[in-house]
Amino acid sequence: VESRYIIVRLVAGSGAEPAQRVDVLEELKLGESFSGVLQVRGFHNQSRAFLFQDSWRNVRASAAVAEGLLQKLRGRIEFTLLLTLKQERLNSGVILSIHHSEQRFLELESSAPRNEIRLHYHTQDQRPHTEVFPYRLADDRWHKISVGVSSSHIVLHVDCSRIYERVVDTPAMDIPALSSVWLGQRNAAHGFYKGIMQDVQLVLMPQGHISQCPDLNRTCPTCNDFHGLVQKIMELQDLLAKTSSKLARAEEKMKSLDGCYCEKTCSLDGEVYREGDAWIDGCRNCTCSNGTVKCEAVYCPPLLCAPDTAPTYMPGACCKECQLDDPPCPELNCPELEQISLTDRCCKVCRGHDFCAEGSSQICVENSECVNLEAGACCSCKDGFRSLRDDSAYCQDIDECAEGKHYCRENTVCVNTPGSFMCICHTGYIRIDDYSCTEHDECVTGQHDCDENALCFNTVGGHSCSCKPGFVGNGTVCRALCDGLCQNGGSCISPDTCICQQGFTGKRCETDIDECLDGFVECDSRATCVNLPGWYHCECRDGYHDNGMFSANGESCEDIDECEMERHSCANDTVCFNMDGSYDCRCPHGKNCSGDCVHDNKVKHNSQIWVLDSDRCSVCSCQNGLVMCRRMVCDCDNPTADLFCCPECDPRISSQCLHQNGVLTYSSGDSWVENCQQCQCLRGEVDCWPISCPPVQDCEFTAVPEGECCPRCVTNPCQANTISNDITKTCTDEHGISRFSGSTWTKHGTECILCQCKNGHVCCSVDPLCL
Repeated sequence: VESRYIIVRLVAGSGAEPAQRVDVLEELKLGESFSGVLQVRGFHNQSRAFLFQDSWRNVRASAAVAEGLLQKLRGRIEFTLLLTLKQERLNSGVILSIHHSEQRFLELESSAPRNEIRLHYHTQDQRPHTEVFPYRLADDRWHKISVGVSSSHIVLHVDCSRIYERVVDTPAMDIPALSSVWLGQRNAAHGFYKGIMQDVQLVLMPQGHISQCPDLNRTCPTCNDFHGLVQKIMELQDLLAKTSSKLARAEEKMKSLDGCYCEKTCSLDGEVYREGDAWIDGCRNCTCSNGTVKCEAVYCPPLLCAPDTAPTYMPGACCKECQLDDPPCPELNCPELEQISLTDRCCKVCRGHDFCAEGSSQICVENSECVNLEAGACCSCKDGFRSLRDDSAYCQDIDECAEGKHYCRENTVCVNTPGSFMCICHTGYIRIDDYSCTEHDECVTGQHDCDENALCFNTVGGHSCSCKPGFVGNGTVCRALCDGLCQNGGSCISPDTCICQQGFTGKRCETDIDECLDGFVECDSRATCVNLPGWYHCECRDGYHDNGMFSANGESCEDIDECEMERHSCANDTVCFNMDGSYDCRCPHGKNCSGDCVHDNKVKHNSQIWVLDSDRCSVCSCQNGLVMCRRMVCDCDNPTADLFCCPECDPRISSQCLHQNGVLTYSSGDSWVENCQQCQCLRGEVDCWPISCPPVQDCEFTAVPEGECCPRCVTNPCQANTISNDITKTCTDEHGISRFSGSTWTKHGTECILCQCKNGHVCCSVDPLCL
């Protein structure tokens, strides 16, 4: 069996950690407990491999095994996926899938109908991304594969030679808990790989492909090495900015103190006291020390009172004094049952007696108030005060600001008041509520990005947006509720009204506009128009190829010289003559030529018809030295139609496909659009690939509008979600420090405003998780 070697290298981890290798087949204990998987002879002599067959298998790692594998993979910036496989012809299947619900964090897929290798992952800003490598893998031959990514760098090797090298949006291995790991399928219903696999390994280190191709020595630093250096520079820049700010504030304070002599004084109740002063404040002895008032309660010596006297607080006195007992009892005007005896006097009183009115309130002197009880009265400190002595007749103010018992937030200063406190806004700030202030009311001034169908709420350092009732979204973008009736990326602008994405029409945007059929497009004569979902493409005709300019209308298509490139089928007795878009096999003058053809190094006679060995669905013929091939014409009314070549004619239930929602079914040959992917059902298998988007030319900043699939140019860099960072285009922050493009920092004086440099533009926004 002819063998070829493919290396697709996928790197994401920290190069400083020791090399780690995870044998996925060993971890899953494959062959022991999975039906539909059979152990067979592998690519190497005596090596062990596994044949994946049938469509009812369930090769999924247990929760414990999956968590152990994901724990090693989480947060990695570099890693390598290695395996050896032999995939059946025409199969489209998933080799390895790590996903949570519908979110694919790492998935490798091979599609025979499209001749593609696809890598699905999530970017650092949590967007799904698919990187497509055009390559025929499903050819029933052995291949060695190594997929590697280093930060934003993806490389594809074939036969240990680099074929593709791309810079992409950086993959993020922020894989949530309870994510699942599948081998040879996406889930229990879709993406079934058919063929043999062995040596499936995750190498958690950079340059992991070297273990498969030891002759490829590492000669250059990885992108992760470079990004690590850039990150260190960014951290130093941030440290420099913070240090510069502190130094500037310290210098300002030093300047204000130069040449000054300061004597610390104390202030209490509007009175100013000098250092060392002492005074009596109510029942407190106070002193001024180092600019701070220190007060202590007046010391009261113990009393020894005569038998006919009792210790009692007298008005204006701080300590108890010995006083004679009460005079004779007055007559009461309440029933005897309502009369109560008291422990501190001989006379009874009526229930509900107002002890405060008879003079007890005079005992409650400073910041205290009298409170009637069942059998007497007591003093209680007012709110915001605490007691100076055990009867609470004298109370002092609680300094909520000094003791941290206030609720003042950002951009305010706490000021103590008798019994309470106030939150005073910093100069230049306006009040939001009693406890917080902001620079300005962005909702009132219109300096917000809330949707017209959203409500704006001013917050500290920014604002928040919330969609109005009847609309859904994040507040910045709100759309009307249409219960998912708008198809193909259409946007609901009001109930039961859809605005269609470019290339679609209909009330629900359910109809693709055939730009080729409707005459919207005029391709060059050397190209033909090919309709795509929501778009079109001018594809070079047979006999032409693109010169690398890739013009939209096909003007970049140029003639292929089949004679010079030896891509003709002329027999030895004829001479190849190149023509525009084709060639001719001409018989030299005076000779009698056979008109035979040479195809796949075999002679085909003139007028001979045959089926291709590599594709039984293609029929070729030889006509005067020229080979012409075409796909077999499918006639579904013919009962002898080859269902292998004509899947659309297959009525069997086993050839139908289940939609991703688990409700709809499609016949073999049907196609549809789902989540910005073009999907097709072929012989019971679903194959999906990213929708082709029109090229966005001469555009530095792009964004994909919500509900759409393709990027559009935007002039405001702060609205862009896709940008190729150019570190030569720096930004200057509020401290005058230069920042690389792509770097982020917290705006000075705030806690919740994050700023980012985007190719020379500073973009700041409020972090909602911080509020």
